[in-house]
Amino acid sequence: MPTIDALSQRLNDYLDPQQIQQVRRSYFYAEQAHDGQKRKSGEPYVTHPLAAANVLAELRMDHQSLMAAMLHDVIEDTDINYDGIESQFGKAVADIVDGVSKLTHLEFETKAEAQASNFQKMVLAMAEDIRVILVKLADRLHNMRTLGAMPPHKQRRIARETLDIYAPIAARLGMRDVQVELEDLAFQAHFPMRSKHIRRAVVQARGQRKDVISSIQETIEKRLEKEGLSGRVSGREKHLYSIYSKMKAQRKSFSEIMDVFAFRVVTDSVDDCYRTLGAVHNLYKPVYGRFKDYIAIPKANGYQSLHTDLFGARDITIEVQIRTEEMDSVASQGIAGHGDYKNDDGSDSSESVSGSYKRARKWVQGLLEMHQRAGNSMEFIDSVKTDLFPDEVYVFTPLGKIMELPSGATAVDFAYAVHTDVGNSCVSCRINRRLAPLSQPLENGQTVEVITTPSAQPNMAWLNFVVTGKARTAIRHYLKNQQRHESVELGQRLLNQFLANYGAALNDIDPFKLRELLLEAELDSLDDLLEDIGLGNRMAYVVARRLRPEAPQAVSDDVSDRTRRQKPMSIKGTEGMVLQYAKCCLPIPGDKIIGHISTGRGLVIHQTDCRNIGYLRDDPEKCIYLEWSDTLEEEFSVNLKTEVESHRGIIAELATTASSVGADVVAIDMSDHEGQLANVHMEVTVTDRIHLARVMKKLRNLKSVNRITRE
Repeated sequence: MPTIDALSQRLNDYLDPQQIQQVRRSYFYAEQAHDGQKRKSGEPYVTHPLAAANVLAELRMDHQSLMAAMLHDVIEDTDINYDGIESQFGKAVADIVDGVSKLTHLEFETKAEAQASNFQKMVLAMAEDIRVILVKLADRLHNMRTLGAMPPHKQRRIARETLDIYAPIAARLGMRDVQVELEDLAFQAHFPMRSKHIRRAVVQARGQRKDVISSIQETIEKRLEKEGLSGRVSGREKHLYSIYSKMKAQRKSFSEIMDVFAFRVVTDSVDDCYRTLGAVHNLYKPVYGRFKDYIAIPKANGYQSLHTDLFGARDITIEVQIRTEEMDSVASQGIAGHGDYKNDDGSDSSESVSGSYKRARKWVQGLLEMHQRAGNSMEFIDSVKTDLFPDEVYVFTPLGKIMELPSGATAVDFAYAVHTDVGNSCVSCRINRRLAPLSQPLENGQTVEVITTPSAQPNMAWLNFVVTGKARTAIRHYLKNQQRHESVELGQRLLNQFLANYGAALNDIDPFKLRELLLEAELDSLDDLLEDIGLGNRMAYVVARRLRPEAPQAVSDDVSDRTRRQKPMSIKGTEGMVLQYAKCCLPIPGDKIIGHISTGRGLVIHQTDCRNIGYLRDDPEKCIYLEWSDTLEEEFSVNLKTEVESHRGIIAELATTASSVGADVVAIDMSDHEGQLANVHMEVTVTDRIHLARVMKKLRNLKSVNRITRE
């Protein structure tokens, strides 16, 4: 069991005596605060914060982080509050403790929602001081080491959360040692049988491979010595969860994964790294397309190394990583190797560690932006999960700047990575100077150019293929705001339409009546009421009746009388997401139309004689009479049924004829053959009934066409 004296001895290596004394004082404060409390294992509770501090000491963290680790459960589990910690140990330590503390005093509908809210709070604290996440990772690591004392169902839940959130965060911050241990412990807890079998197979394979590994290692060392290069060569073991993940993702057997022999060469300088690469390429043939230079282009977490795959003797594949001592330290400790956590310039740190720190800060700022745009904590944590991809692709802007994106990212993800406004206004893209679909996954080394237009706006379909949390959150945020704006506007027009029956308008309503209605409906403002009306969740007719003027001479309350006198509302085509054209009758300008208020969808427009609207036609609570605006510039879909004499090329003939009159053929299908006759169903886009008449006339003039009707 670790003791405070043993920790103090370890801290002598890199902290001042005064700082060590502060760490000791925080331990005794925590010991007193947790007095009488026990862990599930039966040990005194203070052993947990002490163990978390030991984890941070291994990473050579500063004294404030160690003090926060000692105190991280004090606010949650004792009567001591934030002010008490601040008065004793200062604001910086109190802020870290507050960031790590859980929100047990709040009530949530589900445990998932509670965990999401905890993480959301932690991100806000991380934006102020990134040491919050480092203390949290140390806390989680010791909890995973002692997970055996928990009931099996809790073990699985905590292990799943660790694999989903904390291990990827450790990877994102470049802390590979912490990531590997978290993953293996969580794997063992969540899949005990799988972990046991793979561990047994690894031990067996390691014994069989010992001679081969020693032989290859000796050969590489001799070649480096011959070239006059100093390098420390070692075999690199794959950890259990990595083996399991590769077997699952790549659908490979255990033997196929273990057939790859991995080595690491640690050199003195960057120059030696590239010279070592040349030496091993002369020794063994490189595998085409399997070389990666993470020194010139570091990973998103600051990781730097040269990776190459080689064909060895006896059909063996060899993986070699080449890096400097400094890069090796960053690969294992990541951001934890950065000395000044409050200073963004990294002036007192090495270049690699400083780069890792800056990337981590940039990532945290991105999380903060996602948090501000997310609708709720669950939506936010979903975005964060999608943003924690372990692999990246590196693409270039037209000016040559490198952009790092998760594997599978598209041009839309790229656009949002450049700037939110660029993403919101993008319409198409060029990949390597050629036009490409926005949904096409990007590959390493491609040059991506986004084409924008001020009138463009995000498409809901983008949510089906974007992978970055930033893009997903920004699209949802825009569409949510856009829908609210359009709903409020439509709700205002609908309410004014019905208020006109009482000789009034929205500006004339009694503020007292409005306030009373809002209170009854549990709404905060008039805009919320109008949004509800626009979305069809509240009937404009009912609201108008509640808000009508008291004057007895206003207008008769007779429904049929009002329906006859009602002036149709004009459809402009700019109503957006809250206005839809019914698929059953596909109305177009020139048709007589009626609107059906549909809950959650807004206004659905039908032709007046549509069979599906018949039973609602005279119900003023459900329907509203409409007319087309003169300024409409949209194109509308129409279904045509054409009876033709079938012959070779008839489909092309029909499509060409329709196109010649300015109609766009969306779909065309031939069915119902009867001898030489066939029915062709066409979906075309037209501007109005006059345009449709021209299209039908042109098609009717074809010799092969016997009859044409609108469906």
